[in-house]
Amino acid sequence: MAMAAIRREGRRFVTTPLISTRPIAAVRSTGFSEDDTPFGVRSISTQIVRNRMKSVKNIQKITKAMKMVAASKLRAVQTRTENSRGLWQPFTALLGDTPTVDVKKNVIITISSDKGLCGGINSTSVKMSKGIHKLQSGPDKENKYVVVGEKAKAQLIRDSKKDIEMNINELQKLPLNYTQISSLADDILKNVQYDALRVVFNKFQSVVSFVPTVATVLSPEIVERESESGGKLGELDAYEIEGGETKGEILQNLTEFQFSCVMFNAVLENACSEQGARMSAMDSSSRNAGEMLDRLTIFYNRTRQASITTELIEIISGASALED
Repeated sequence: MAMAAIRREGRRFVTTPLISTRPIAAVRSTGFSEDDTPFGVRSISTQIVRNRMKSVKNIQKITKAMKMVAASKLRAVQTRTENSRGLWQPFTALLGDTPTVDVKKNVIITISSDKGLCGGINSTSVKMSKGIHKLQSGPDKENKYVVVGEKAKAQLIRDSKKDIEMNINELQKLPLNYTQISSLADDILKNVQYDALRVVFNKFQSVVSFVPTVATVLSPEIVERESESGGKLGELDAYEIEGGETKGEILQNLTEFQFSCVMFNAVLENACSEQGARMSAMDSSSRNAGEMLDRLTIFYNRTRQASITTELIEIISGASALED
């Protein structure tokens, strides 16, 4: 009597002597462990582990590629972001930035991204926006949202759908420029009534660091009211007005220009923070995939060695039985 072993795609069929009481078994399953595998069937866990290793390697390639793309986009937008900071800083010195001013109509402009896989920057902006909304709430007050980006909309629409006045998506589909943002700012000013515009965004500091920030732009009427009541509004009162324009007309023009500059800087800062956070997230994902691949490799080698040892024992035992 002879013993034959045929291996094909991780399976083993064993032909035993006719006097053997052990049945011929062929199992195809993804849920068996080595301890549960029937006699005469090589453990198929090695095939499962190989498939898992292949999947992890593919995921690691994707995350590394996404990190490189994010780094390239970050370099492209970082210089423009640093240059844009010089646009709104003079307005802060001239008109001030008073986030604590008490007004009746607040418009909270939440800037987020259209895509995910960038850490918690979108959740941070939404949490801060909700905090401002709660802080400025009152019986005679009205708070509205203007949402820039799909991710903030998906979170705010759950419990604040009635307060969303405008929603703007796919802003970063084309390279950001001042003309595009100023047109967006004009649309917002035409479609909302406000006493204060509160722009919530993430200020870029480094690839691994960003700061949630709120920039406040007051309406011309509130600026005049605060100026007459002795409020702190920067250095505006230190200048004399010349020409035919009144103070109200000058304030109207300054407010519109200030808002477009603040929006331009806020969108660029948030875009930088998004790419930096995506780089960090993809780097962490690549490292985690590498660690998982190492563990799977060790498990695969151990399982394969155990399978080979089992086969050798079976062959030797069969040979010994034939000799007897």
